[in-house]
Amino acid sequence: MDAETFCRELEADRQSQLDRLGSERLPVALTDGEPTGTGVLRAAANSEHAAHVTFREWATTADDRAGEGVDTQSLFAWTADREADHREQVCDTLDAGYDPVDGGTLHTYLRERATPVERVAAGLVARPVVSERTHSRLVSFFDDRDGEAAAGRAALFRTLRRETAEERRRGLDALDGLCATADDWERARMVAGYTVQVVYDDFLDTLAGLGD
Repeated sequence: MDAETFCRELEADRQSQLDRLGSERLPVALTDGEPTGTGVLRAAANSEHAAHVTFREWATTADDRAGEGVDTQSLFAWTADREADHREQVCDTLDAGYDPVDGGTLHTYLRERATPVERVAAGLVARPVVSERTHSRLVSFFDDRDGEAAAGRAALFRTLRRETAEERRRGLDALDGLCATADDWERARMVAGYTVQVVYDDFLDTLAGLGD
């Protein structure tokens, strides 16, 4: 097994869920049934903020003693900074004073991961795989709206999607160094798949609560 194969298999195994997470129902779920531009941007800011907090915490608690030379502390710190930058870019599109909210079922699950393999597989492979789909949907959401502001917001989410893909590439490089045995790859497979499941279940629960 190698990380590229691992990622392809994850996407194939979870294709149906990933497709729905990138569907037209996503903005509805993100905004509790009121998919306005402001609501979508606030949800995105909250998501980027929660990711920043998760990776900041991981950077302070990283244990690289069994990491086959992979410096996860630096990787998590870099990702925390990247997510903080994403948060600020999204907040810049909102009215001054918006304070993003931390939390969510995804980050509750991620923050319970303790080992380098689990953290990288869940946070830097599976999470970006999901985020690339959701960013694509938000690009389409703003592309479908008229005006210079909407065009700028679509461009913003294209940038976030591209930079999130870079996070995934770094995660895959790290996973290749961390997974020394078949058991390591199996553990990575389990947590990555469950990460997608957590996001998907939350998506379905939100839509069900809206009567969808």
